[in-house]
Amino acid sequence: MKHTLIAAVMGLAFAQLTGQISAQEMGDAKKGATLAQSVCAECHAVSNGETRSPNPKAPTFTSVASTPGMTEMALRVWLQSPHPTMPNLMLDEGAKDDVTAYILSLKRK
Repeated sequence: MKHTLIAAVMGLAFAQLTGQISAQEMGDAKKGATLAQSVCAECHAVSNGETRSPNPKAPTFTSVASTPGMTEMALRVWLQSPHPTMPNLMLDEGAKDDVTAYILSLKRK
């Protein structure tokens, strides 16, 4: 009985921790949109429906989101990887989560 109770408590704790981690990873798409407008829009088309970026070499956020196989993990790697034509932006984890959530919200159905 004691082992069953310990296992149940550990299971609940793990479930709660997993839920918190998932919630933290998702980010806030609305905050991400605001950040994208203020930081990324100089080069990228960041709004849904925009077909051309101010910098022709910069992909639109909609095209990034709709790239086959684009996932949250792939976007996080993309945001952390240096690009020859992209400035070295230093975003904190929360900002990365928010921008990732925003970009994924633009995925074409």
